[in-house]
Amino acid sequence: MRLTTPAIVLGLRSHGEHGAVVRLLTPEHGLQAAYVRGARGRRMRPVLIAGNLVEAQLVSRTDTQLPQAIVELTHSRGSLLGEPLPAAAIEWVAALTAAALPEQQPYRHIYSGLAGLLEAIEAAPTAAGWAAALVRFELLLLAELGFGLDLSECAASGRTDQLVAVSPRSGRAVSAPEAEPYAGRLLTLPPFVLAGGPASWVDTLDGLALSGHFLARDILTDRAEPLLEARSRLLDRLRRAAGLA
Repeated sequence: MRLTTPAIVLGLRSHGEHGAVVRLLTPEHGLQAAYVRGARGRRMRPVLIAGNLVEAQLVSRTDTQLPQAIVELTHSRGSLLGEPLPAAAIEWVAALTAAALPEQQPYRHIYSGLAGLLEAIEAAPTAAGWAAALVRFELLLLAELGFGLDLSECAASGRTDQLVAVSPRSGRAVSAPEAEPYAGRLLTLPPFVLAGGPASWVDTLDGLALSGHFLARDILTDRAEPLLEARSRLLDRLRRAAGLA
Protein backbone atom coordinates (compact mmCIF):
# COMPACT_ATOMS: atom_id res chain seq x y z
CA MET A 1 0.00 0.00 0.00
CA ARG A 2 1.15 3.50 -0.85
CA LEU A 3 -1.19 6.26 0.20
CA THR A 4 -0.85 10.02 0.54
CA THR A 5 -3.82 11.67 2.18
CA PRO A 6 -4.98 14.47 4.44
CA ALA A 7 -5.92 13.19 7.87
CA ILE A 8 -7.10 14.17 11.34
CA VAL A 9 -4.96 12.87 14.20
CA LEU A 10 -7.10 10.90 16.67
CA GLY A 11 -4.48 9.58 19.07
CA LEU A 12 -1.36 7.51 19.48
CA ARG A 13 -0.03 4.60 21.51
CA SER A 14 3.65 4.22 22.39
CA HIS A 15 5.46 1.48 20.49
CA GLY A 16 9.12 0.76 21.05
CA GLU A 17 11.57 3.22 22.56
CA HIS A 18 10.77 6.29 20.48
CA GLY A 19 7.95 5.43 18.08
CA ALA A 20 4.19 5.17 18.32
CA VAL A 21 1.20 3.72 16.52
CA VAL A 22 -0.85 6.69 15.40
CA ARG A 23 -4.54 6.54 14.53
CA LEU A 24 -5.62 8.83 11.71
CA LEU A 25 -9.02 9.56 10.19
CA THR A 26 -8.82 10.08 6.43
CA PRO A 27 -11.61 11.30 4.12
CA GLU A 28 -11.44 8.48 1.55
CA HIS A 29 -9.79 5.57 3.38
CA GLY A 30 -11.38 5.79 6.81
CA LEU A 31 -9.56 5.03 10.02
CA GLN A 32 -5.90 4.17 9.52
CA ALA A 33 -3.37 2.96 12.08
CA ALA A 34 0.30 3.46 11.23
CA TYR A 35 3.70 3.38 12.89
CA VAL A 36 5.55 6.70 13.08
CA ARG A 37 9.25 6.69 13.85
CA GLY A 38 10.30 9.23 16.42
CA ALA A 39 6.69 10.00 17.30
CA ARG A 40 7.62 10.83 20.88
CA GLY A 41 10.56 13.02 19.93
CA ARG A 42 10.71 16.78 20.26
CA ARG A 43 9.93 17.41 16.59
CA MET A 44 6.94 15.08 16.24
CA ARG A 45 5.18 15.53 19.58
CA PRO A 46 3.57 18.85 18.55
CA VAL A 47 2.50 17.30 15.24
CA LEU A 48 0.73 14.24 16.64
CA ILE A 49 -1.73 16.05 18.88
CA ALA A 50 -5.34 14.88 18.69
CA GLY A 51 -7.35 17.20 16.46
CA ASN A 52 -4.41 18.33 14.34
CA LEU A 53 -4.70 18.22 10.55
CA VAL A 54 -1.80 16.50 8.80
CA GLU A 55 -0.65 15.21 5.44
CA ALA A 56 0.25 11.53 5.83
CA GLN A 57 2.21 9.18 3.58
CA LEU A 58 1.45 5.56 4.48
CA VAL A 59 3.47 2.66 3.10
CA SER A 60 3.21 -1.08 3.73
CA ARG A 61 4.52 -4.08 1.78
CA THR A 62 1.44 -6.24 2.33
CA ASP A 63 -2.22 -5.68 3.20
CA THR A 64 -1.71 -7.32 6.60
CA GLN A 65 1.37 -5.33 7.60
CA LEU A 66 1.05 -2.26 9.83
CA PRO A 67 1.89 0.69 7.58
CA GLN A 68 4.69 3.10 8.36
CA ALA A 69 3.81 6.76 8.08
CA ILE A 70 5.56 10.03 7.42
CA VAL A 71 3.39 12.81 8.82
CA GLU A 72 3.59 16.53 8.09
CA LEU A 73 1.58 19.12 10.00
CA THR A 74 -0.86 21.23 7.97
CA HIS A 75 -2.88 22.84 10.79
CA SER A 76 -2.18 22.76 14.51
CA ARG A 77 -4.68 22.98 17.33
CA GLY A 78 -1.98 22.67 19.98
CA SER A 79 -2.80 26.13 21.31
CA LEU A 80 -6.14 24.78 22.57
CA LEU A 81 -4.44 22.37 24.95
CA GLY A 82 -4.23 25.18 27.50
CA GLU A 83 -8.00 25.77 27.41
CA PRO A 84 -9.75 23.13 29.55
CA LEU A 85 -13.11 22.93 27.76
CA PRO A 86 -11.88 22.90 24.14
CA ALA A 87 -9.08 20.49 25.08
CA ALA A 88 -11.52 18.11 26.79
CA ALA A 89 -13.94 18.27 23.86
CA ILE A 90 -11.24 17.52 21.28
CA GLU A 91 -9.87 14.69 23.39
CA TRP A 92 -13.36 13.20 23.68
CA VAL A 93 -14.41 13.36 20.03
CA ALA A 94 -11.04 12.07 18.86
CA ALA A 95 -11.14 9.12 21.27
CA LEU A 96 -14.80 8.40 20.45
CA THR A 97 -14.11 8.33 16.72
CA ALA A 98 -11.06 6.10 17.13
CA ALA A 99 -12.97 3.66 19.34
CA ALA A 100 -16.18 3.56 17.30
CA LEU A 101 -15.02 3.21 13.70
CA PRO A 102 -13.78 0.01 12.09
CA GLU A 103 -10.43 0.42 10.35
CA GLN A 104 -10.00 1.08 6.63
CA GLN A 105 -13.66 1.70 5.85
CA PRO A 106 -14.54 5.11 4.39
CA TYR A 107 -16.90 7.31 6.38
CA ARG A 108 -16.80 10.57 4.44
CA HIS A 109 -19.66 12.18 6.35
CA ILE A 110 -18.00 11.41 9.68
CA TYR A 111 -14.73 12.90 8.44
CA SER A 112 -16.53 16.06 7.28
CA GLY A 113 -18.57 16.24 10.49
CA LEU A 114 -15.50 15.86 12.68
CA ALA A 115 -13.57 18.44 10.68
CA GLY A 116 -16.45 20.89 11.01
CA LEU A 117 -16.81 20.28 14.74
CA LEU A 118 -13.09 20.83 15.32
CA GLU A 119 -13.26 24.08 13.34
CA ALA A 120 -16.20 25.22 15.48
CA ILE A 121 -14.36 24.38 18.72
CA GLU A 122 -11.35 26.33 17.51
CA ALA A 123 -13.27 29.35 16.24
CA ALA A 124 -15.98 29.85 18.87
CA PRO A 125 -15.13 32.20 21.74
CA THR A 126 -16.99 30.02 24.27
CA ALA A 127 -18.38 26.49 24.50
CA ALA A 128 -21.84 27.87 23.77
CA GLY A 129 -20.67 28.25 20.18
CA TRP A 130 -19.82 24.59 19.62
CA ALA A 131 -21.65 22.44 22.19
CA ALA A 132 -24.71 21.94 19.96
CA ALA A 133 -22.39 20.88 17.12
CA LEU A 134 -21.04 18.19 19.45
CA VAL A 135 -24.56 16.79 19.81
CA ARG A 136 -25.01 16.76 16.04
CA PHE A 137 -21.69 14.98 15.54
CA GLU A 138 -22.54 12.26 18.07
CA LEU A 139 -25.92 11.70 16.40
CA LEU A 140 -24.23 11.63 12.98
CA LEU A 141 -21.79 8.98 14.17
CA LEU A 142 -24.65 6.85 15.48
CA ALA A 143 -26.49 7.17 12.17
CA GLU A 144 -23.44 6.38 10.03
CA LEU A 145 -22.76 3.23 12.05
CA GLY A 146 -26.33 1.98 11.66
CA PHE A 147 -27.78 3.12 14.99
CA GLY A 148 -29.53 6.30 13.85
CA LEU A 149 -32.59 7.59 15.66
CA ASP A 150 -35.94 7.65 13.85
CA LEU A 151 -37.20 11.19 14.37
CA SER A 152 -39.47 11.38 11.34
CA GLU A 153 -42.76 10.70 13.13
CA CYS A 154 -44.27 9.71 16.44
CA ALA A 155 -43.81 6.03 17.22
CA ALA A 156 -47.26 5.80 18.79
CA SER A 157 -49.48 7.98 16.58
CA GLY A 158 -47.56 8.58 13.37
CA ARG A 159 -47.99 12.35 13.69
CA THR A 160 -45.08 14.50 12.54
CA ASP A 161 -45.65 17.58 14.70
CA GLN A 162 -45.00 18.28 18.40
CA LEU A 163 -42.19 15.72 18.55
CA VAL A 164 -40.73 16.32 22.01
CA ALA A 165 -39.27 13.03 23.23
CA VAL A 166 -37.49 9.85 22.19
CA SER A 167 -38.06 6.32 23.43
CA PRO A 168 -34.87 5.10 25.14
CA ARG A 169 -35.61 1.58 23.91
CA SER A 170 -36.57 2.05 20.26
CA GLY A 171 -34.85 5.36 19.47
CA ARG A 172 -38.10 6.61 17.88
CA ALA A 173 -39.65 10.03 18.40
CA VAL A 174 -42.75 10.56 20.53
CA SER A 175 -45.14 13.52 20.24
CA ALA A 176 -46.24 15.64 23.18
CA PRO A 177 -49.72 14.09 23.75
CA GLU A 178 -48.38 10.54 23.63
CA ALA A 179 -45.34 11.43 25.77
CA GLU A 180 -47.33 12.98 28.63
CA PRO A 181 -48.31 9.69 30.37
CA TYR A 182 -44.65 8.59 30.31
CA ALA A 183 -43.09 11.72 31.77
CA GLY A 184 -39.70 10.93 33.28
CA ARG A 185 -39.32 7.71 31.30
CA LEU A 186 -38.54 9.22 27.89
CA LEU A 187 -35.54 11.17 26.66
CA THR A 188 -36.09 14.82 25.81
CA LEU A 189 -35.86 15.70 22.11
CA PRO A 190 -34.62 19.31 21.98
CA PRO A 191 -35.97 21.43 19.10
CA PHE A 192 -32.58 22.18 17.51
CA VAL A 193 -31.98 18.49 16.75
CA LEU A 194 -34.88 18.56 14.29
CA ALA A 195 -34.94 22.19 13.20
CA GLY A 196 -31.25 23.11 13.36
CA GLY A 197 -30.16 26.58 14.39
CA PRO A 198 -28.89 27.75 17.77
CA ALA A 199 -29.61 25.97 21.02
CA SER A 200 -29.92 27.07 24.63
CA TRP A 201 -27.70 25.45 27.24
CA VAL A 202 -30.65 23.45 28.58
CA ASP A 203 -31.46 22.15 25.10
CA THR A 204 -27.80 21.35 24.42
CA LEU A 205 -27.45 19.34 27.62
CA ASP A 206 -30.70 17.52 26.83
CA GLY A 207 -29.24 16.74 23.41
CA LEU A 208 -26.06 15.38 24.95
CA ALA A 209 -28.13 13.20 27.29
CA LEU A 210 -30.00 11.89 24.25
CA SER A 211 -26.93 11.06 22.16
CA GLY A 212 -25.03 9.79 25.21
CA HIS A 213 -27.71 7.23 26.02
CA PHE A 214 -27.47 5.60 22.61
CA LEU A 215 -23.67 5.89 22.40
CA ALA A 216 -23.38 3.99 25.68
CA ARG A 217 -25.94 1.38 24.66
CA ASP A 218 -25.01 0.76 21.03
CA ILE A 219 -21.41 1.90 20.44
CA LEU A 220 -19.44 2.11 23.67
CA THR A 221 -19.68 -1.24 25.38
CA ASP A 222 -18.19 -2.15 28.76
CA ARG A 223 -14.75 -2.26 27.12
CA ALA A 224 -15.00 1.49 26.56
CA GLU A 225 -15.88 2.46 30.16
CA PRO A 226 -12.92 4.89 30.44
CA LEU A 227 -14.33 6.74 27.41
CA LEU A 228 -17.68 7.21 29.12
CA GLU A 229 -15.89 8.53 32.20
CA ALA A 230 -14.08 11.06 29.99
CA ARG A 231 -17.41 12.11 28.50
CA SER A 232 -18.88 12.54 31.98
CA ARG A 233 -16.01 14.84 32.93
CA LEU A 234 -16.63 16.90 29.79
CA LEU A 235 -20.35 17.18 30.60
CA ASP A 236 -19.55 18.32 34.15
CA ARG A 237 -17.40 21.11 32.72
CA LEU A 238 -20.13 22.10 30.26
CA ARG A 239 -22.69 22.27 33.07
CA ARG A 240 -20.37 24.51 35.08
CA ALA A 241 -19.82 26.71 32.03
CA ALA A 242 -23.60 26.98 31.65
CA GLY A 243 -24.09 27.75 35.34
CA LEU A 244 -26.21 24.61 35.71
CA ALA A 245 -23.85 22.50 37.84
